[in-house]
Amino acid sequence: MTGQGRGEGQIAWAGRSMPVLTAIGERFAAERPLDGLKIAACLHVTAETAVLVGALKAGGAEIALAASNPLSTQDDVADALREYGIAVHARAGVDRATYYRHIDQALDIGPDLVLDDGCDLVNILHTERTDLLEQVSGGCEETTTGIIRLRQMAAENALRFPMVAVNDTRTKRMFDNRYGTGQSTLDGIMRATNTMLAGRTVVVAGFGYCGRGVAERAKGFGARVIVTEIDAVKALDATLQGYEVRPMAEAAELGDLFVTVTGNRDVIRAEHLERMRDGAILANAGHFDVEIDVRALADLAAEVHSGVRPNTDEYVLADGRRLLLLAEGRLVNLTAAEGHPAAVMDMSFSAQALAVEWLVNERLRLAPGVYDVPEEIDHEVARLRLAATGIGIDTLTPAQEEYLHSWRVGS
Repeated sequence: MTGQGRGEGQIAWAGRSMPVLTAIGERFAAERPLDGLKIAACLHVTAETAVLVGALKAGGAEIALAASNPLSTQDDVADALREYGIAVHARAGVDRATYYRHIDQALDIGPDLVLDDGCDLVNILHTERTDLLEQVSGGCEETTTGIIRLRQMAAENALRFPMVAVNDTRTKRMFDNRYGTGQSTLDGIMRATNTMLAGRTVVVAGFGYCGRGVAERAKGFGARVIVTEIDAVKALDATLQGYEVRPMAEAAELGDLFVTVTGNRDVIRAEHLERMRDGAILANAGHFDVEIDVRALADLAAEVHSGVRPNTDEYVLADGRRLLLLAEGRLVNLTAAEGHPAAVMDMSFSAQALAVEWLVNERLRLAPGVYDVPEEIDHEVARLRLAATGIGIDTLTPAQEEYLHSWRVGS
């Protein structure tokens, strides 16, 4: 089977678990809400993303796609998308310079709308491709990391068009960030190391939705879980859920496996690496490869053994201790595994597709800034998913509706 054929098979397989997005794509094909629009996208080039891109193309959009992580690109899927008429600028394993060149090539389409996963594309638009800014009327951002950057841009009045924070929907945070990241991160770690988690100490840096998911799944495998945090409320939440909470300086001496999920840089630094046990495993599930200070690790190492297992490099320190770095410090779930299950991405990408449609209708009325996805879209995605799985829920009676909307009824 050719690469294109394999890619088509992977896309079809993903589509089986994405009934909501498939239904949206069918409606888009009939209504053509995106006719005549050009979209530049910087997303993980996977089979699940292909289903999203297919829905947008069915709606009438012309699309140019670059990868948001060079190690997550599925080349067979990219080939299949090219045959389908999508301009794909991505290849697995490219260097940093090529990664940014691919984003630049995607922007050559002259976009009306942008889709981003980490804010790199939007950043380049505002720094290097400012000639295109006038024609961009809006976009969507998929990740926590990207939204952090966008909100800072908005606070500095640097953001030139409206961006929809798809990551901040309840369905995205709950299913994608929590359940998707939790499962796929441990999937990647176990594929890369074949390690047993039961009885081991797992340190989870960050207790946002992604960190909660990783902690829950690790605990379910029988691991002792330690959480590190900078947010007092999240740290208290972790404590009340039964996790140990410690500063990284203390946790560094105790952990067998470290997973960073913060959206910030240098979460694990030289002073932490120097305290770690022989054989400690380092994995990152945050969007960018800055959470583990890989340069500091290289500086501390007397020897580096690359590829001791697939996606696993061994750093031997001067005193003989060995630290194992997974996926070069990049997203372990998309590098060492296949990312989130398609059923999870069905809801995230359905919210993305509906947010694009909403943005097309509202963009001329929106000032530059970061906008939440309208609540009705979030509810619609959840409703469609329940319907697709045959699950029914209750509805309010007229008396209940009246009670909820009246302040005159007492106890």
